[in-house]
Amino acid sequence: MQTIGSAAASDIASVPALLAVRDISVRFGGIVALNGISFDVKAGDVVGLIGPNGAGKTTLFNCLSRLYIPNSGDILFEGRSIMSAPRHAIAAIGMGRTFQNVALFDRMSVLDNVKVGCHSQTRQGFLTSVLRIGTVQAEERRIEERAHELIAFMGLEAFAHLPAGPLPFPIRKRVELARALAAKPKLLLLDEPAAGLNHDEVDVLKDQIRRVRDHQKVTTLLVEHHMSLVMSVSDKVVAIDFGRKIADGTPAEVQRNPEVIRAYLGTEAA
Repeated sequence: MQTIGSAAASDIASVPALLAVRDISVRFGGIVALNGISFDVKAGDVVGLIGPNGAGKTTLFNCLSRLYIPNSGDILFEGRSIMSAPRHAIAAIGMGRTFQNVALFDRMSVLDNVKVGCHSQTRQGFLTSVLRIGTVQAEERRIEERAHELIAFMGLEAFAHLPAGPLPFPIRKRVELARALAAKPKLLLLDEPAAGLNHDEVDVLKDQIRRVRDHQKVTTLLVEHHMSLVMSVSDKVVAIDFGRKIADGTPAEVQRNPEVIRAYLGTEAA
């Protein structure tokens, strides 16, 4: 007889993966960058992807966002393979990404940068803009409202009408995150969001990642070297080394894993 507790555990285990990575391998000439990587990201989770420099984390992110084409394996998003999806369609199907090196339109205002992120959600094309001005104006109002909502959500009101280029680096990173959220992604890929941030700024980032999950209802997969950040915000952690997965579990489980300890410290725990 199944108990209430076991039934709940079974229900959690049966939640379908929003993202399913299946046996992904990538080779660059004779170099194996990824070797049969598989893991799931469930809707509503924050999943941390960790590993030493050169482990293959960014290569995997580039496969997910279709910048690289794997040599073998499959990537499923909401149960459907995205292996044949063109690069430009990734945002439209519900995946957003930030990058290690912040890429904003420096001469444009913060507000306009965030509005750019709404592009994949825009329903009107060029012909409509010529023939149905009223509809396009309504679309523009919707985009403007969405951008202002996200600027407030990220605490960027004071910078909304300033050009993005001269802003401090931590503020620029928040603008990039707001722009990624503007497209209403179901899954957000964060590529080393703590890079270049000091201790206090990382604490702010921790809160932002949690709020993105809890208030924007966006699932997050992040690559990060800042272990305190990863372990404090992640529901699950996947560790890779030399292109292969070495651990997959809760933060506590991964921190105790002997292979993870060897990968980071070069020796097994005493």
